[in-house]
Amino acid sequence: MEKVKWGVLGTAGIAAGQTIPGMLKASKCELYAVAGRSLAKAESYKERFGFAKAYGSYDELLADEEVCAVYVPLPNDLHKEWVIKALNAGKHVLCEKPIALNAKEAEEMFDAARKNNVYLMEAYAYLHSPYVKNLKDDVSSGLIGDILYIDTSFVTQGYKEDIRIHKSKGGGAVYDLGCYCTTMILSLTDQNPVKVSAAAEFGYDDVDVMTSAVIGFDGGLRASFNVGMVLGEEKFGRYDNLFVYGTKGYIRSAVEYNQEGKAEYKIYLDDEVITRSFDLPQNYSLEIDQLSGCILSGDTPYVTEGFSLKNLKLMDEILEKIGY
Repeated sequence: MEKVKWGVLGTAGIAAGQTIPGMLKASKCELYAVAGRSLAKAESYKERFGFAKAYGSYDELLADEEVCAVYVPLPNDLHKEWVIKALNAGKHVLCEKPIALNAKEAEEMFDAARKNNVYLMEAYAYLHSPYVKNLKDDVSSGLIGDILYIDTSFVTQGYKEDIRIHKSKGGGAVYDLGCYCTTMILSLTDQNPVKVSAAAEFGYDDVDVMTSAVIGFDGGLRASFNVGMVLGEEKFGRYDNLFVYGTKGYIRSAVEYNQEGKAEYKIYLDDEVITRSFDLPQNYSLEIDQLSGCILSGDTPYVTEGFSLKNLKLMDEILEKIGY
């Protein structure tokens, strides 16, 4: 099978812990090059993961004509700059979520992708999971009737020191965790947000450490979410929850965002309880293969430009409401 030569633009923790291991499992990916802010760091990744080449600067990697696609796991405030540079270098790009700090930035990035005739996709690995795809099918099939209410939560530990606690880096609970909740909600409905209320607690370096939001949609759906970085420091892990309520029943799930391995959710109807069980693959390998398939066969990215922009516009309004 033909493979795409991938480069990794940065040595972030999510790259080492999640995406690069996913690349190694992906069938359409050749792990080709890695770049760091220092050659020593890039060389350490080359040795650890088996990259063919290592570069001591991002520009050097983008100048390599063998690199076909680039994964960008840089801090949020650097996404726009380096994604556009990669697109202008003729590289297809998978950019870590959130793809930009606001919808306006993302529009410029997608415009650059069109100009250079290359793909740009936002990296929400969990959306590629069979768990999410089956959940969407159960909701859209009408099994639990018309959807009236969706609630989801994603709460993690606090951080002693991390880029996610600095405002200058695009840190905070909404950017880091809320984007999962908003994309989950938007993926389960075709309705459009029309009203947003939100409140937050601020801490660390002037970022939101806990945020709650209520969203009203044009078709009458209501949704809410809670996100936070408040569960102590490296003590009890995290809390994930999803509740989807319809006119004929409801769905409950405690499956973690990006969970791998055994997972299930339950569907509660008037006269029965249905359990959907899954053995989930590594989601990051799925998103790498999906975009690689687009490059090789002209498929459409699963996380589309329209979806990313709709989500960022919702996030923009939430961030405005909390006074970020």
